[in-house]
Amino acid sequence: MTERMDINRLLLEMRAMKAQAFNGVGATAATDIAKKNEAINGPKFSELMSQAIDKVNEVQQASGALQKAYIKGDPNVDITEVMIASQKSGVAFDAMVQVRNRLVEAYRDVMNMPI
Repeated sequence: MTERMDINRLLLEMRAMKAQAFNGVGATAATDIAKKNEAINGPKFSELMSQAIDKVNEVQQASGALQKAYIKGDPNVDITEVMIASQKSGVAFDAMVQVRNRLVEAYRDVMNMPI
């Protein structure tokens, strides 16, 4: 059943590209198809990955801000907060790197498949 959904999604995307390629008017139809496709299948992988990268960046920025505040001597910032934020930042970055490595490995596997 999931294979049929993937085929339907692929067909929708192909129709959307065809509409964009052949008609200027079809661009709005292609956009509508893409929106319907997203509503049915959820967000695209690239969007999810982008959101994850943005979240890791936010965690790292917050950690850096806490470190700077502690170094400047802000009495409201405790060393434990700084260390916890630093650890969260490190774990988030390591997880993102592992996901990236898996994606690169999957890409290489697909590229090495015989046709």
